[in-house]
Amino acid sequence: MSHSCILTIAFEAHTHVIKNKKRRYIHNMKKLKFILAAIVAVVSTFVGGTVKAADNYTITINNPVSGHTYEAYQIFKGDLNDSTLSNIQWGSNISETGKTTLGAATAKAEELSKVANNSTAARNFATEVSKYLEGNPAGTGTTITGLTAGYYLIKDKDDATSAYILEVVKNVTVTPKVGTPTVQKKVKDTNDTTGVTTDWQDSADYDINDDVPFQLTATLPANYDSYNSYYLNFEDELSSGLTYNNDAKVYVVNGTERKEVTNYFFAGSDNGKLSFAIQDLKQISINGTATINKDSKIVVEYSAKLNSNAVIGSQGNPNSVILKYSNNPNHSGDGNQKPTTPPTTPPTTPPTPPETPGKTPKDTVIVFTYKTVVNKVDQNGAALKGAEFKLFKKMQDGSLKEIATEAPITSDTTSFGFKGLDDGDYILKETKTPAGYNTIKDITFTVTAEHDVLADQPKLTNLSGVAASGQITFTTDKDAGSLTTQVENKKGSILPSTGSIGTTVLYVAGSVLVVAAGILLVTKKRMKN
Repeated sequence: MSHSCILTIAFEAHTHVIKNKKRRYIHNMKKLKFILAAIVAVVSTFVGGTVKAADNYTITINNPVSGHTYEAYQIFKGDLNDSTLSNIQWGSNISETGKTTLGAATAKAEELSKVANNSTAARNFATEVSKYLEGNPAGTGTTITGLTAGYYLIKDKDDATSAYILEVVKNVTVTPKVGTPTVQKKVKDTNDTTGVTTDWQDSADYDINDDVPFQLTATLPANYDSYNSYYLNFEDELSSGLTYNNDAKVYVVNGTERKEVTNYFFAGSDNGKLSFAIQDLKQISINGTATINKDSKIVVEYSAKLNSNAVIGSQGNPNSVILKYSNNPNHSGDGNQKPTTPPTTPPTTPPTPPETPGKTPKDTVIVFTYKTVVNKVDQNGAALKGAEFKLFKKMQDGSLKEIATEAPITSDTTSFGFKGLDDGDYILKETKTPAGYNTIKDITFTVTAEHDVLADQPKLTNLSGVAASGQITFTTDKDAGSLTTQVENKKGSILPSTGSIGTTVLYVAGSVLVVAAGILLVTKKRMKN
């Protein structure tokens, strides 16, 4: 083979090798690009999930209040670049009047960007800008989608207990810092005979003319710190059978700590409707009298006398309370306009409530009272005229408290009623006895009652009377709250009238005595002789 042939073969072989290397390089580069693309896709999945189109953001309300509707209003808009909003303008929900009044959008947005999310300045701006909202909200619900980049005011349509300004340049989640105040009314029950007093509960029974203790307790909302000032008003209503004693005391309770703040509260009473109200609860903290935060409780305690109008029986005497309160932290007044020294006397005029205050459901307690009916009869069970009675309650200290008597139930004065009793021991005394009859011994008996102590609508569940002395039994009517019994008088034993056999016996006995005396005299004379 010639030298030139050898060179040609060698060149062709080298060229083939080069081509193969080039093909392998191209293949490897394509493979690398595919791998890089896959890596990018995987990274995107972990970082942000599905890639969303521009200007399609979502606001999610976390743990919303059940039944409430949330609205999003665009207050600023602009150009979005790398999560930065520039060229800011007023949003689509700001009125022309608002744009003029509020000034340049860029300046306001810059000012807002420098304050904390829950600062006083942020809340004040939310209050101000909400005055100039117009048009339909940009979105409604607990998941608000399809939003363009910008700043949004989130409002609770139903209660206005929270408001947020959010910068939306990505999907965001917000948890409302809300909470609704609550109120409870309670009463204590005391057995005068044993001296035992219960804890605060939902029902009690008392004698007429007794003083009944009541307690009202309010809790505060979780967003209490968001308010510049906080209006609070216990609207309490007594039944006609109870008369307010004008002795209310108000306390701030933090755990076991209890401080009286009565002088801060207006106390009003009008025909059984009571009001214990304060214009600004925050003043108490400013004056340094007591610390108040979302975990504090506001407690009112007072008493009312059970009067003669009290309803007897299972219907009882219901008493209820509602709480009215500030429910919009963005319309709560100027926190700087508060007295800095504690008041020395309670206010004499009622405070001005917010335009649309919140209101709790009604909470009710019931005070029961009972009666006993005494029917006077003779030994044959027939109605007997002419008796009079007094009823006394045995007190813990051994004394007796007289129970007022009703006018005789019947015109012939054979039936008597004593109303306004509660549980305990009683003594019935006959103070006037029908002519010709023996006075009864005092009768001691016990009244026992049971009623729901923890219930939304407490009910009287049992009523009974049992005699400890005296031959009486009670018939019970739980609905009427009555214990009815018969008290029997028996005819007395007296000396017989003239001409009766008894007189003859006495005469005979007298004659025998005379004869005996004569015999004794004769005997003595004979002995002397």
